[in-house]
Amino acid sequence: MGRVVALDHGTSRIGVAVSDPLGLTAQPFGMIPVGPGLFEELRSVLDQWEVDVIVVGLPIGLDGREGAAAQAARRFAGEVSAATGHRTILYDERFSTVVAERAMIEGGARRDRRRRGRDAVAAAVFLQGYLDGGR
Repeated sequence: MGRVVALDHGTSRIGVAVSDPLGLTAQPFGMIPVGPGLFEELRSVLDQWEVDVIVVGLPIGLDGREGAAAQAARRFAGEVSAATGHRTILYDERFSTVVAERAMIEGGARRDRRRRGRDAVAAAVFLQGYLDGGR
């Protein structure tokens, strides 16, 4: 079994989190800017780890419906799978950004640090949910 990488898709950057080798815990890893070279940088990140699965956050509304952001995440997951050759799974990311923001505030992170790291922490939040769910 390899590591699991989570991607929190956004319009300007992608938050990245990674599991430990046993798939028990998730840690924020960093950000990848959206734009030219995105998939090359993503492949570089994946090559650093022995990745088994990529989990892409699916932003589902509170009413259970999928809006434009969810459709964009579905397209992104397909592009990631095609560009990397890795199995890619969509996972409900509801509340992950709110949980990430609260955790960073409780940890004493200043506003600028929260803004820079929020997407990676959000990716770690929903990755942990995925890992806890037993895949």
